Amino acid sequence: MIGRFRRSRQGFGFVRPADARPGDREADIRIPAVATADAADGDTVRVQLTKAPDVGRPGLAGEVVEVLQRQTVRFVGTTFESAGQGWVQIDGTQFPRAVWVGDPGAKSARDGDKVVVELIRFPTVLRDGEGVIVEVLGAAGAAGVDTRMVIAEFGLPGDFPEAVLEDARRQAEAFCDSAAAGRRDLSAETIVTIDPVDARDFDDAISLERIDRGHWLLGVHIADVAHFVPEGSALDQEALARGTSVYLPDRVIPMLPEIVSNNLASLQPDRVRLARTCWIEFSAEGIPIHAEVERTAITSKRRFTYEEVDQFLADPGTTAVKMTVAVRSLLGRMRDLARLLRGRRIERGALELNMPEVKINLDRSGRVSGAHVVAHTESHQIIEEFMLAANEAVAGLLAGAEAGFLRRIHPAPDLRKLRQLTEFVSELGFEVDSLESRFELQRLLDLARGRPEEHAVHYAVLRSLTRAAYGPQEDGHYALASDCYCHFTSPIRRYPDLTIHRAIDLLAAGKRPPREGLDQLGEQCSQLERRAEAAERELVKLKLLHFLAGRVGSELEGVVTGVERFGLFVQGIELPAEGLVAVERLPDDRYRYDRRAHTLTGHRPGNAFRLGDRVRVRVDAVDLDKRLLEFSLGSRPSGRGRKGQAHGRRQAVAQARSRERGGKRTGPSAEPMRLKVFGSDEGSGQSSGRQPKKKVDKKKKTIAKQKPGKKKPGKKKSGRRKER
Repeated sequence: MIGRFRRSRQGFGFVRPADARPGDREADIRIPAVATADAADGDTVRVQLTKAPDVGRPGLAGEVVEVLQRQTVRFVGTTFESAGQGWVQIDGTQFPRAVWVGDPGAKSARDGDKVVVELIRFPTVLRDGEGVIVEVLGAAGAAGVDTRMVIAEFGLPGDFPEAVLEDARRQAEAFCDSAAAGRRDLSAETIVTIDPVDARDFDDAISLERIDRGHWLLGVHIADVAHFVPEGSALDQEALARGTSVYLPDRVIPMLPEIVSNNLASLQPDRVRLARTCWIEFSAEGIPIHAEVERTAITSKRRFTYEEVDQFLADPGTTAVKMTVAVRSLLGRMRDLARLLRGRRIERGALELNMPEVKINLDRSGRVSGAHVVAHTESHQIIEEFMLAANEAVAGLLAGAEAGFLRRIHPAPDLRKLRQLTEFVSELGFEVDSLESRFELQRLLDLARGRPEEHAVHYAVLRSLTRAAYGPQEDGHYALASDCYCHFTSPIRRYPDLTIHRAIDLLAAGKRPPREGLDQLGEQCSQLERRAEAAERELVKLKLLHFLAGRVGSELEGVVTGVERFGLFVQGIELPAEGLVAVERLPDDRYRYDRRAHTLTGHRPGNAFRLGDRVRVRVDAVDLDKRLLEFSLGSRPSGRGRKGQAHGRRQAVAQARSRERGGKRTGPSAEPMRLKVFGSDEGSGQSSGRQPKKKVDKKKKTIAKQKPGKKKPGKKKSGRRKER
């Protein structure tokens, strides 16, 4: 059997078969530590099933017999010297033992430097790994090193090759006012952009008029990136390799050079710019009647920020935001149509999870100084509704022509997961019919809003959904309640949008876009999108760990984002740091883990914890090298009530558009305490090979795991982060 391997902190691993349904954990094959061979996280492996699974554990067990494909051979770690030899301790928890790199001074690396090491021989439980240092990133903890670490770890692209920059310069030299010839001239129309205050590239603009019979004519004007990026050119090949722009907390890694993304293609105010305009006619009630796409030349009359538009919406007569009478009238029409479209979208069953996004604030050195909630206000909703309408309209045009194109697909949830969700919310006291109906699911979300159980319900619904992806399959978009959907509106930062523009060109030329190669292209674009999201999450995590390393002992309000046999994952509400409350750090009790109910339940009153519960936690330990944050429960919040009840009314912290949890879930270190978790995992497998003694803080202790029900006397121990 072939599948993808992932390793736990305790040493054992799991393989998810290639043909398993997305998110189907019950299909996982458990691999004991001694049977993992030299597999690493993300590797594609061949597994041989063993005759008997683990006693008392449901599911299959097996052993890795071959690594078919490595996800990566390069890793980030910390150098140190021992007995004249160089070693690298790789960050994270999947390689507990250091890797030998020979010359301690390779690449002029010094003790404590963060480096990129390429593994020549992967470690096993019986054999140390070997590698070579290929890049020195800088001293651990130095400003900017964390960003360089993530860029190297995820293989994110660096500077653009000279051939690509030269191609961009040629496009700039060739661009002139005559480029608008053959296009419909809209430069005199009232057109505006609405973007974040710090936006640098503007790829969408809006116009809107009332026409005959009270109908609406919406113009969604999108930067004509395809004009500057010919298919097969150096620019195109680089954009395809990148797939998407990557938005890290302290920098953007663009898909296209700034000559194109921030200048030629950007719909800057008071500049003639080339666009693809999607015209959509709506009835007075907001029902789409007709749509078409044409090449245009536009001039944006005003560059708005979301905050400015919100100020107008709160007081349409405000003079604090300067604008012409025509622009003021346009904003009023945009507000009215967007409300109609939003209402109709909800009526057809679109889902809205109440999970706002929290962004970290950075100081000039790139270190965390705080965090803020990104408010999803009505100005955001206006642009969102118009972009959704354009994406759906363009997808409908291509599908009607039987063209091959990359759709944005979001399959319906697995029925088994929906049944489990029904059981879960029923235990919370919600009376619902079958959640296989999207309208019943929508009703559930509405029922939960403003109630103490809101966190639990919205997290559980999120976990039941699949992840959106790109592909030619006619699967529709479940969350948007759309039968046919694509991405058309952001070609500056997403390669799939660029392919949609080219498909429209082929239709305009009387040709039918081919279907060949779209499966592979969709998979590549989906993987690059997931890589970008994972890199952003990891860098946010690193920066938050550095921030909290100096705040051990402090407390914060959090929400339970995951429940496992070994403890609770809790994410801060005001500061989006996620850590583990190990089961050993819960109140003394015997806990039972229920995977379907997402609960850890003790026998004593009040000792019940559920997905979505609001809890107060204390920062116990921060391990920067292993990238682990350990919490314990702080003082109980005043809102805590009956056993098993979800707590609080504040909204959970999560990426607003994320469709599944990211990152590896690892187990805790144990602390002596009298407890037992029924069916809990056990750590296993320690290498017997020789290892050098690494320089460590002598005050840092290792806490031994005790047998259930036994408690040894002695002082409570806590880990201290290693000083560098």
